[in-house]
Amino acid sequence: MIYADTPLTDAVRRAVSTTWGVSCDGGRRLYGGEESAAYLLGDHVVRVGPASRTSAESEWCHAVARHAAAHLAEAVAPVPTSGGDTVIRVDGRPISLWPYIEGDWPDSDLPEHRVQGARLLARLHAALASARPGPRPAPAFQESGLYGEPPHDAAGLADPALDRWLAEFHRSHHVRHPLHGDYYTGNTLTSDGTIVAVLDWDEAFVGAPEVELAAAALEWGDDELGPSKEFVDAYLEAGGTASPLTEEELAQLVRHKLRREYAYFHKAVAAGVAHDEDDLDYFHQRVALFHDLTP
Repeated sequence: MIYADTPLTDAVRRAVSTTWGVSCDGGRRLYGGEESAAYLLGDHVVRVGPASRTSAESEWCHAVARHAAAHLAEAVAPVPTSGGDTVIRVDGRPISLWPYIEGDWPDSDLPEHRVQGARLLARLHAALASARPGPRPAPAFQESGLYGEPPHDAAGLADPALDRWLAEFHRSHHVRHPLHGDYYTGNTLTSDGTIVAVLDWDEAFVGAPEVELAAAALEWGDDELGPSKEFVDAYLEAGGTASPLTEEELAQLVRHKLRREYAYFHKAVAAGVAHDEDDLDYFHQRVALFHDLTP
């Protein structure tokens, strides 16, 4: 996996100190972040986003995080400025400040972590069901092709039958509310075996909760060969807002997720990213899974 190498510049340090009044000594790069780079400064984390992301888009995603945090202890929200905003721009990039949460990534190979992750997602969806953030300023990456239109950036996995299925699914499933958008182990943290935080709201969007449930079941799967039905069952038992999924529904929604992964891989290649052998092997496994899950 390739992570952003965006530096923490002196200009960003000065702006953060002036805006939020926090010390900017130090600045250890935190692990992770494919588009945004996060730096630990004392008790806070400074996130430096990509220049392509507008402030309006970041503020929208942060509003979703703030709503979640008002109802769910594990949801981590940004620190507002004195004016109530959560984003400033420095050198053309969106900058935000977040509380630092100590912890490690969960291990999806551990059934207890997988079940915890599912239960947390159920509570997160319940918390977000009442949020009304208005239209997202720009579509999230996961939304391309979601409603049946052939995604322009994934021609190598063109599947008209999947497109028609997605269109029909959304015609018959009417529940919509904000979703985290990228709910996988790397955006959560554990402490003493308990998941204590859900982070990184940059991909939040409004959609059917079943879409996120299926994607998360793949990410938290007990192996790399398909989604975890144990995850889905634990989510439903915990009272999540998504309806129960048939095997076909789970497979087709997972295939949408895999097609977006395919598009993201090629987007990175076009941007000059050189993937190593492990990345390439993983990519080919996921493409094979897309085909294997075809109903």
